[in-house]
Amino acid sequence: MLEPRPLLGAQVTELADGVFVAMSLNHAVADGTTFWHLFNTWSEIHRSGGRGCELSTPPPVLGRWFPDACPVPVTLPFMKVEDIIQRVEFPPVRECFFHLSTASVRNLKAKANAEMTGTAQPQADPISSLQAVLAHLWRGACQARRLPPDRETICLLRPVGCRGRVQGVPQHYMGSAVTLGVAKCTVAHVVDKGLGCTAWLLNQAVASFDEAKTRDALASWHQKPHILWPGFGSDYLEASGDGDPTDIVVAASPRFDVYGNDFGRGTPVAVRSGAGNKMDGVVTVYPGRDGGGSMGVEVCMSQEALARLTAFMEVVDMA
Repeated sequence: MLEPRPLLGAQVTELADGVFVAMSLNHAVADGTTFWHLFNTWSEIHRSGGRGCELSTPPPVLGRWFPDACPVPVTLPFMKVEDIIQRVEFPPVRECFFHLSTASVRNLKAKANAEMTGTAQPQADPISSLQAVLAHLWRGACQARRLPPDRETICLLRPVGCRGRVQGVPQHYMGSAVTLGVAKCTVAHVVDKGLGCTAWLLNQAVASFDEAKTRDALASWHQKPHILWPGFGSDYLEASGDGDPTDIVVAASPRFDVYGNDFGRGTPVAVRSGAGNKMDGVVTVYPGRDGGGSMGVEVCMSQEALARLTAFMEVVDMA
């Protein structure tokens, strides 16, 4: 018999010159869109005193959404905690938070699109600011890790949202409504083909989203329920034969309103991710504190590789 465990935790720490507000929400029940909707709503209710609060955003849609062919409730074949929770030991990593100014982001986007102008590559939409920034980071990571040119490398985009892409999923759906986008190629392709070509791979990973395949995958999941474990050896994050990671995994989004919350002491001066799943290659993206299209990028990597990546990233004129 499984014991009940909390899906949400919050902690407020009073500092000498401020307050640190932390919240954790299990990804099995909510994604980043829901997380920040909840966090900002919490701050708005707190700021109003909790009585007669008229929220500035629509309330979350609490109704569960399932494909028509999915029987509800779904029977899960998990009898022990170990069947659904694993404590994975990751090699030690260092963290670095890069601040990309509005001008830096704009220049990367312009460069990526200029390089793809006139090429024969099909392109449904122009390369976005995020795709250009991630392409620059992916190229830098391959060089910083000193990977062999013929090695395959993957950029996994975890937050490809289903809201607005899958019919029936409300815009303010409270749940986990994301799927994966995968771009893969050789290290030589990423390093030698230029920023535009690498960004185009990410562009196509998002453009290739298929609503029918997503519905089919969801509809068949109940037949063989499974859990994705974080860590090396999984289908989406691999390691090379000598133990050095080759991939990057992108989490969060610059579209999340991470600086809009105010608990009565002003808006945040900084945002950071928690201690969970800190493995080599994890990249967490936030909007920049200064707004205007700036971005903040949190990167986990080995100490040696991160030092080389920092030098590479400096050439885009960090703010």
